[in-house]
Amino acid sequence: MCRRLPAMPRSLPSTPPLRSVAVVIDDGLSPFEFAVACEVFGVDRTAQGMPAFEFAVCSPSAGPVTTPMGFTVSAPCRLEPLATADLVIVPALGSDYRPGEPLVEALRAAVARGAIVVSLCSGAYILARAGLLDGRRATTHWFYAQEFAAEFPAVQVVPDVLFIEDGPIATSAGTAASVDLCLHLVRRSHGPAVANHLARRMVVPPQRDGGQAQFVPSPVRPVQVTTLAPVLDWALAHLDQELGVGVLARRAGMSERTFARRFRDETGMTPHAWVLQQRVALAERLLEEGDLPVEAVAHRCGFGSATMLRHHFRRLRSTAPQDYRRTFGHRPLGA
Repeated sequence: MCRRLPAMPRSLPSTPPLRSVAVVIDDGLSPFEFAVACEVFGVDRTAQGMPAFEFAVCSPSAGPVTTPMGFTVSAPCRLEPLATADLVIVPALGSDYRPGEPLVEALRAAVARGAIVVSLCSGAYILARAGLLDGRRATTHWFYAQEFAAEFPAVQVVPDVLFIEDGPIATSAGTAASVDLCLHLVRRSHGPAVANHLARRMVVPPQRDGGQAQFVPSPVRPVQVTTLAPVLDWALAHLDQELGVGVLARRAGMSERTFARRFRDETGMTPHAWVLQQRVALAERLLEEGDLPVEAVAHRCGFGSATMLRHHFRRLRSTAPQDYRRTFGHRPLGA
């Protein structure tokens, strides 16, 4: 049956709340993306003070749907919940899935009445074939990006992001990026403290930086080492020290030019950008888990001063360190 739970009050006055969620499944269903939607929105965590969602698993097919692995999943609902859901999720059903007219009409109607409609991974094909991505920015798994762009020239494909929103429609990149998008939707509707707590329960980062670039195969020239992982591990353990390109290149036994090129090949960003992101990420953890003064956090992370920490933290996180601590600092929900 479709589970119905009492809705919680909205947390962000400027953002419509997500109280009801409908997930569409059919033959070809990817179990992982489907499980992400179930984990984020379908598990009852009200005993821990988390918001509740009216959660429905829907299918245009009458019988059980078959996954590529051979097992089946039964949807207790047809497409009726799409007519009232605040959020409609379309997980990956395979790049060759062709939605029937009832599903196309239900998705279009959901967008027309103001619902949020999202795709996870290759679920973007379904939204595109329903005509919902024409003239919009969208993403999908990097493996399909070129093929997707060729098939849907009216869609502005953004291949190097984890997820992207354009109006009431959001699309995510492959697999784990489904978690990023779903947590983002929770954060936007119910606030960062709820999303942060949920991420801890799922043992995932509350918010990842970067995009798909680090996962895309790219040709690299032979170098003296197979990977820069040892240098990166060393840098992570010494973020409070000078970590310019010269220091890192000497650690890797390369010229600065070769090191910078190889670094971008492996990480998708420059050494300077990577170090800044790691320092801000460390600052996040220190702000979340302890009560060190901001000045001490700045020195521990290698920023040198609280002023520099505030500058880079606001630039990369769009908030001040103290505001982040008030929101994400580890404390029982409701405290």
